[in-house]
Amino acid sequence: MKNTMERHRLIKVLSIAGRCANALLVAALLFSHLAHAQTTTVQHNFEDQVRRYEAADSSNAPPKNAILLAGDSQFYRWKTVAEDLAGYTVVNRGVDGFQTSDLVYFTDRLVLPYHARLIVLHVGGNDVHGGKTPGQVLADFQAFVAKVRVVQPTVPIAFSSLTPGPARWEEFDRRKEANRVIKEYIATQPGLMFIDLWDAMLTPDGKPREDLWVADRIHPNHAGYLLRVKIMRPLLGEPDKKGR
Repeated sequence: MKNTMERHRLIKVLSIAGRCANALLVAALLFSHLAHAQTTTVQHNFEDQVRRYEAADSSNAPPKNAILLAGDSQFYRWKTVAEDLAGYTVVNRGVDGFQTSDLVYFTDRLVLPYHARLIVLHVGGNDVHGGKTPGQVLADFQAFVAKVRVVQPTVPIAFSSLTPGPARWEEFDRRKEANRVIKEYIATQPGLMFIDLWDAMLTPDGKPREDLWVADRIHPNHAGYLLRVKIMRPLLGEPDKKGR
């Protein structure tokens, strides 16, 4: 009789423990899911914009062998690019707010599908503004180059220097250092080019030119974009469109 009661008691204890274990397991799985969801949200901050580009490409296939512009808002907000680079076939895939790590993350979807003949980047300013070191910007740029080289081992890649926007002038030391380390790295690598915008955007006494920016003093106005075109145009080769 005593043994029977002990067995029943043991079975009841095991049953309760089992329910508790299941509850703990469910709680652990739920916590893991929520943590993963939060991580995924951070990783995919720009998913909507990338999907809009992909939808546009599905509706109207982009040209092959074009010049691809990729990077941050300085390209995203370049609304006169077709007229400023008339004669060239250009695909603009800038994303407002992009950092270099975001570009690396989306390389497979935002860069490689276009099989560009030349890739021009403008990115890194948001990295520095967000607290990343010049070394981190360089490392992310190197990661981007490595991803591209797997698919397009010889495509030229041009990196546009960080710019001296007046509203971000307090960051000028870190911006100049980021330009320096990236430029030095590029000088050691075949197929990489550095587009130096920095000095051309300064006054003779070394201050930012106020005439090159929109009201926020961060993004170029049309004069700023035309200055970019003047500096980068020798890297673009001959116009590929007839009559240009």
